[in-house]
This record gives sequence, C-alpha cells and structure tokens, in this order.
Amino acid sequence: MNRFLIKRYFSYFIKSRHRKGFGIHSPFVYDFVANLLNERYEYYDYQRIHSWKKAMSRNKIIIDVTSFGAGSSVTESKKRKIGKIISSGSISKRFGELLFRMVDFFSPAGILELGTSFGISTLYLSLPKRSAKIVTIEGCKKTAEWAYEAFNEFEIKNIELLVGKFSELIPEAIKILPSLDFVFFDGDHRKESTLSYFNECLKFVHNDSIFVFDDIHWSQGMEDAWIEIVANPKVTISIDIFRFGIVFFKKECQKEHFVVRF
Repeated sequence: MNRFLIKRYFSYFIKSRHRKGFGIHSPFVYDFVANLLNERYEYYDYQRIHSWKKAMSRNKIIIDVTSFGAGSSVTESKKRKIGKIISSGSISKRFGELLFRMVDFFSPAGILELGTSFGISTLYLSLPKRSAKIVTIEGCKKTAEWAYEAFNEFEIKNIELLVGKFSELIPEAIKILPSLDFVFFDGDHRKESTLSYFNECLKFVHNDSIFVFDDIHWSQGMEDAWIEIVANPKVTISIDIFRFGIVFFKKECQKEHFVVRF
C-alpha cells in the first residue's frame, strides 16, 4: 500500500459509517449495506476461485506484460512472473466475493469488465449467473491468453474477451451486450481515462445499471475522477467502501452519497 493510500485509508476510517446499515434512511441502500454488503454465506464457487488463484500465484513462468494503465501515457512492456502479478495485483478475496454477490443479487443480463488481467475478477463476475453475457477487455495479449485458460478450466461459455485498448473497444463491447447492466472499471487508474470510459458507458445506462470503480483512492487523480462521477446528474446513489466506488442510477432514489465501512 503506497503512502497516499495509507493516508487516505485513515481519512476513510474516520468518515465511514453505516457498517450494518444503521442510520441509512433509503430502503434500497439499507438493504444493500445490511444484507448484501455484509452477507457471510459461503458460496461453493468461492473456494473454487480461491483454489485457482492460489495455484496460479505459484506459477513461475515469466511473460512480457503490456500495460496501457496508470502512470504512463504510452504502452509499456515488462517481463514479470505470473505468480507475482497475481499475488500482488489481482482482486482480493473480499472484494471479489462482493462482485460475486452483487451479480447474484441484481442478476444483470449484460456485464462489461474493463481490465481482465488473468481472469480472476471475471470468474467472480461470471459464475453467479452463467446465463448473463459478459464482455471483458484486456490490453495485454499475454495475460489474456492465461485468462482463457481460467475460463476453460471453469468451463465458462458466457464470456467474450476482447484484446486491445479500452477506448477503442468499449463501443464494440457495448454492441455485443444485450444491455449495459453492470460495469466493472479496472485496469487503467488514470483520471482522464476513467472519466472517458465512464462518460462513454453513461450513454447506455438505464435505471437499474450499476457501475463499480476499482481503486478510487489509489491516487489524487483517481479521487478527483471519483468526485466528478459522484457529482454527475445521472448518478443518484453513490457508495464509497474505500477500494470500490459503487454508483446507481435509480431515478426513484434521492441523490445521496454514503461512505460505508466495509
């Protein structure tokens, strides 16, 4: 955890409330926090994903990783061990399981993921509802090849993986989906890029769409992007659980922002 993140976590810890839903007047948000956010049921697929991730974290194969993400405006390529990337950079069990529960609870028909990496987060998104259509975009061809291995191992048929730049492939991905019900924004932690992807997806939202942003406090730029997203007129409910920022577009809900301890 970098120094900026540590500093921001202390601020979040002080500001965060509503851990079990107490003090929340919105029935929708109360149900989300009290029941879904804090659900402790152990789904069968949790252990399957955890075991796969654990096995992959021991993989010592070195690959060329191409990055279009944070900290660079140009393409970068570095040789890295697969196991090290997964151990340090893949989604944690806690937040992966939250994605799983959200898909299980809200039952989206169309899911878009920006940032496949080795497919760990994609597994959490796809397994709760195999009838959903999932399009996931990855910038690195080599990591995408290993993501295919994960999808084949789990015999998942509802995922379409596109390789290339997010900005070029988002329009194509949205055309493939039956509707834009759920979007997980990951893989590029730059303010300008995040806002660009958000605004592109915003054109296709409906009342029940859900956007989840990863690492909203990763840098000052990401925090600034999150503040702009929360302020957008189309966003009614926004929830900050430190790593994730979650937004809803429900017109029947009053515009409110919540910082919830998770």
